[in-house]
Amino acid sequence: MDMPKPGPGHKRLETLAGDWTGQETMHLPQSDPKASVADARIVNRVACDGFWVVGDYEQRMGGAVSYSGHSVFGLDPTSGEVLLHWFDSTGTGIDVFRGTFEGARLSLTCKNAMGFFRLLWDFTEKGKLRSRMDFSQDGVSWAARFEGAYEKA
Repeated sequence: MDMPKPGPGHKRLETLAGDWTGQETMHLPQSDPKASVADARIVNRVACDGFWVVGDYEQRMGGAVSYSGHSVFGLDPTSGEVLLHWFDSTGTGIDVFRGTFEGARLSLTCKNAMGFFRLLWDFTEKGKLRSRMDFSQDGVSWAARFEGAYEKA
């Protein structure tokens, strides 16, 4: 019996692979009107014969790690949607994001106990990645949580 092979959707996931470094602007809750800036690094690699992209994320503020996470990207074999399983240093559990590529952009959403999250990744500039995380209590009105700009090493 022949083993399954990754398809075109899996090949698109490889866009995420690489060593990305940059800065993020963190938009704090309304109680603190100041935004803060953090340095970030994302290291993603293709795994399991091309079916998954796994990665590690580290954010630094003031020279110290302020937040970290681990990601596993893949495709839902039934719907073809991109899946992101996210684990982080808050210890609150696993978040599962779902979404699609639209050209060189990837849009993923998740609902958890806090509310709704929307993660946008933009690869339209060669060797660059822009990202944004939005939050909503109701899934209708959205506010930016962070915006990032990274370059591929």
